[in-house]
Amino acid sequence: MDRNLSSWFSPSLQKEMPVAVYGHYGFALLLIPTAAADYLEYERFQLMDSIKPFIESGKVKVFSVDSINNESWMNDSMEPRHKAIRHQQWNNYIFNEVIPFIRTHTSAETSIITSGASFGALHSANLFFKRPDLINGCLAMSGVYDLTEYTKGYFDEDVYFNSPCHYLPNLSDHGVLEQIRKSHHIHILSGSGAYEDPDAARRLAGILYNKGITYELDIWGADMTHDWPTWRTMLPHYLATRF
Repeated sequence: MDRNLSSWFSPSLQKEMPVAVYGHYGFALLLIPTAAADYLEYERFQLMDSIKPFIESGKVKVFSVDSINNESWMNDSMEPRHKAIRHQQWNNYIFNEVIPFIRTHTSAETSIITSGASFGALHSANLFFKRPDLINGCLAMSGVYDLTEYTKGYFDEDVYFNSPCHYLPNLSDHGVLEQIRKSHHIHILSGSGAYEDPDAARRLAGILYNKGITYELDIWGADMTHDWPTWRTMLPHYLATRF
């Protein structure tokens, strides 16, 4: 399996940001880490091994980026407003730097699908819903799509506009809605086992339904807990059967 590490100094974040690229061809899968993890997390926990056949066959090319959750919502020593600002800077990094990087290493026509587990699921869904002109869909695993679950009571405009369960019900821009509706890849997955929150997935699905957005809601059984064996099962299954 081709594996290349890249890095550049991000103007958006004012720090060096690495990216791991796996594969040589196929649609682009942009992986967002869980919680306060880094760009190699999915490799360390063998998720990359679980999807290796799809990478080697040229079905998918994976781009795994760093989170900065430990510089925003996971950092208890920061002022909440500064957390929100830092989160928005990370969004800008994805939209203005990572997406062009992916285009440079694929093509202008290549589909980009965001994916992640846990906190990474919220980010992956949020990135797509905010910029469906740049991103073509999302595959969100075991997420909670209300950002206030992570903000410890803080709420401002940036929290609102990065919390799909808050802004999607009020989204009225016809152009943006139509771009979202064009996607054939809005997959919302959850287990029903320990520490999973399938009702969070159902709430997001209900919002999408009310907006006339086609989606797939897939609630797995009680044997699927909020842990790596679940995600190592879900992601390859979806790559095999939906793409």
